[in-house]
Amino acid sequence: MKRLSLSEKLFQRKLGRVPSPGEIVVVELDLVYAHDGTFTLAYEVMSKVEQLRRIADPSKIALFIDHAAPAPTVAAAIVHQAMREFARKNGVRLYDVGVGISHQVVADEALIRPGYFVVGADSHTVTGGAFAAFATGIGSTDAAVAMATGKLWFRVPEPVAINLAGRPPAYIMGKDIVLNIIGSVGSDGMIYKAVEFQGDGLSYISMDSRMTISNMAVEMGAKVGLFPSDAITKSWFMREHEIRVEELAPDPQAEYSDELTYELERLEPMVAAPPNVDNVKVVSEVEGTEVDQVFIGSCTNGRYEDFIAAARILKGRKVKEGVRCIAIPASRKVYEKMLRNGIVNILLESGCYVAYGTCGPCIGAHLGILGENEVAISTTNRNFTGRMGHKTSKIYLASPATAAATAVEGKISDPRKYVKGEPLMAPNLA
Repeated sequence: MKRLSLSEKLFQRKLGRVPSPGEIVVVELDLVYAHDGTFTLAYEVMSKVEQLRRIADPSKIALFIDHAAPAPTVAAAIVHQAMREFARKNGVRLYDVGVGISHQVVADEALIRPGYFVVGADSHTVTGGAFAAFATGIGSTDAAVAMATGKLWFRVPEPVAINLAGRPPAYIMGKDIVLNIIGSVGSDGMIYKAVEFQGDGLSYISMDSRMTISNMAVEMGAKVGLFPSDAITKSWFMREHEIRVEELAPDPQAEYSDELTYELERLEPMVAAPPNVDNVKVVSEVEGTEVDQVFIGSCTNGRYEDFIAAARILKGRKVKEGVRCIAIPASRKVYEKMLRNGIVNILLESGCYVAYGTCGPCIGAHLGILGENEVAISTTNRNFTGRMGHKTSKIYLASPATAAATAVEGKISDPRKYVKGEPLMAPNLA
């Protein structure tokens, strides 16, 4: 009997059989979502095609106003109006301005669980792979079909194993791990693969950091970035939602098209230099580069763990004069937790601008657009030319710890000098 990878098991659960890589299959979906950056085209398709005008199951659809939110332009406000009206007419859940970024809110609201098949009209839907769900991004036209039928076609991806071995140093975060991998395989190294993270190192990687790693799986071209559902997953669901979930993992000695191993104990803080996400360097190679702006947030690194890490460095210190530090938790739930535990106060007292629940700076929509020749260090997922503003601006990608150290010094800085004691990744962080 064939020993199955996790992605093969997920397809087997839906289809009752194990499909072959490259095979086209149709799968019943557990969740479909879209946001204000992708909804308009999906709605246009549904309006024009009669067979797509009826929603299959409103309970399995969610809409999010998160990209240009709050609306920075009249055009954005009109899109938001249309989304609210569509949701009202069709009985669809709408998460309005301030609730948060879609990929975080689906976790906050337990809309995604182990074994689910989830599609979103956004490439970073792959974040959901952290929960052992087959979560992937789709185009707006496919989103229209998915909402109308409750199903979607998939070309079954080849599974690839990425073994994370050993215990990472205290200063290492999920962002450092995934940047190291992307720098190794390249931005096109895993095109349409089902990347499965495994190994004894997983026991040291928190759910927040797993979401960061899965989030950036698409930056190496992967169709999905999967973690098993293990003790950390079960503990997280019980702590956050009082929900019991099952364990899901690949079979021992499962068959993969390729296997790569990364020794976590050897990692250093990593930075992706402009203009490509795979232009990855250890922080010492770019240390001393002066910055105009620091951004800590986004669907990649806007979680509670990320701001705990930043606060450990910023507490009792000030953001360097002349530098803007923008801190945006990914959702209201994360922000509320930070308020209760004094993290927001630490950020404010250090000189950060604090908002919550928007993608604005990451996509260059508002709340942090870069000007001509400005340099930013950002905890986001993409650094291509013009991503956050002017075409001559430059973006360095890094962990929240590296970003916070940079905010203090006003130039790209190694966070190791500030991190003492407990690891920045905390699998059981309450």
